Amino acid sequence: MQTIISPAPSAVVDPKSVKHPCFNKESSGSCGRVHLPVAPKCNIQCNYCNRKYDCVNESRPGVTSGILKPFQALEYTRQVLDKEPRITVIGIAGPGDPMANPAETLETMRLIRKEYPHMLFCLSSNGLAMPEYLDDLAELGVTHATVTLNTIDPAIGAKIYSWVRDGNVVYRGQDAAELILSRQLEAIAGLKARGLAVKVNTIVIPGVNDHHILAVAKKANELGVDLQNLMPMFPTEGTPFGDLIEPSKEQINALRAEAGPLVSQMTHCRRCRADAVGLLCNDRSTELGGVLSACSKMAPKAQDDRPYVAVATREGLLVNLHLGEAKRFQIWGLAENGGFRLVEERQAPSAGCGPSRWEDLAKLLSDCRAVLVNALGDAPRKILTERGTMPAACSGFIEDALALAFGEDGIARLEALKARRGGLGKSCCGTGDGC
Repeated sequence: MQTIISPAPSAVVDPKSVKHPCFNKESSGSCGRVHLPVAPKCNIQCNYCNRKYDCVNESRPGVTSGILKPFQALEYTRQVLDKEPRITVIGIAGPGDPMANPAETLETMRLIRKEYPHMLFCLSSNGLAMPEYLDDLAELGVTHATVTLNTIDPAIGAKIYSWVRDGNVVYRGQDAAELILSRQLEAIAGLKARGLAVKVNTIVIPGVNDHHILAVAKKANELGVDLQNLMPMFPTEGTPFGDLIEPSKEQINALRAEAGPLVSQMTHCRRCRADAVGLLCNDRSTELGGVLSACSKMAPKAQDDRPYVAVATREGLLVNLHLGEAKRFQIWGLAENGGFRLVEERQAPSAGCGPSRWEDLAKLLSDCRAVLVNALGDAPRKILTERGTMPAACSGFIEDALALAFGEDGIARLEALKARRGGLGKSCCGTGDGC
C-alpha cells in the first residue's frame, strides 16, 4: 500500500503559536520564554550525553544555575516576569526529562497555570514517559510540546541510546530503541489528538542518523507535526559520540531543504539552557542566575498555595491509620502563635472505586501539601504525588509529624524516621502490636 504524504503546512502560523518564539520565528525578537529547571532526573542515556553535566537529552549538556521545587519555580516566575515582561512562554525542559519527574513537573504546571492562565505553557521531553500523562498535560492547559525523535529505525536507535529505563526495568540495545520509539510515536499522536502544537527535535549525528533524516520527516508529516528542529549534535567529551565532528551549517541547511517540503523547519534554534530566560536572541540566564539561585534556597511559607496538611487518625492524637482505612481526614494548618490548628475534618471518598477513588482524594486534598498516614499502596502514592499532595507513611503524635511536615524536606524526613525507628517520639505506632 502506497504511503500518502501530505504537503508541509503553509507559512500561516497557528494562532496559538503567534507569541511562541520557537514556533514562530517572526516573534522571536519580541516574545521571550523562561525555562523552569524543576526536572533533574532522566530515564534514558543518550550516547551524546554526559550525565555529569545534567544533560537535557537534546543537542548539548543541559546547564542550570540551580534546581527549583514547584513553589520556588512559581516565585522565580513572578520575579522573572517583573524583570522581563516580554516573556510569553513558560516551559520545562530539564535539566533531565520533565516526565521522568512527573510530580514536580505537574505540580509546577498547576501552580503556574493558576496564577498565569494567559501564558503559553511548553514542555520538552524525550517522550518515553509522556503517554501516561497526556490527559494531565491537556487538562493543565499545556499548549505546546517538543518530543525528541532521532530515528524511526530501532537499528539506528540502538546506536543512539545506551539504555532506557521504564519504571524499574532497564532496557538496552534494540529492545531499548523499540520501546522509546513506540512511546515517542504514541506521545506525538496523543498530543496532536488533544490539540497541542507539536515540534520534534531531531539530533543530527554524523554517520549514525544523518542519512535517515528524510524518513523521520516523513513520519512527522504523517503524525501532523507542526515543526521539525534539526539540531547538529554537540560533541561532548567523555561520551561514545564525543569524537564525532559536529555537522556544519551547510550540512544542516541541506537536510532542512530536503525535509522542508514534508514538515516546516525551525531555523533559529539557540540550543537553550534548562534555565533559559529572555528573548532567543538575548538570553538573560547568566544575568538572572542569582535570582534563580536565591529562589532555589527558599523555604515554603504557611501562606503558600497549599497551606494545609491532612492527617489520617483514629482518635485525633496519633497518625495511625492506613490510607485505605481512613473514613475522614483531619485538616491542619499553622496557627498564629507558631503552633498548629485543626481547621476541619473532611469525609474521605467512598471505597471500592479503583483509581478514581484516589483521583477524588487528590481533589479533596488539593489545598494540602501533604497527607500523613500510617501506610499506603503504590497506586494512591503515585496519584497523590503527581497531583501535588505528598503522602508520608509515618506514625506517632500528630503534632510531632506536623512539625516536620510543615518544614523543608519534611516528608522525606518523616518516612526516614519511620524506617529507622518505627515512629516519632516515644508514642505508640497505633498498630496494636505494642510497639
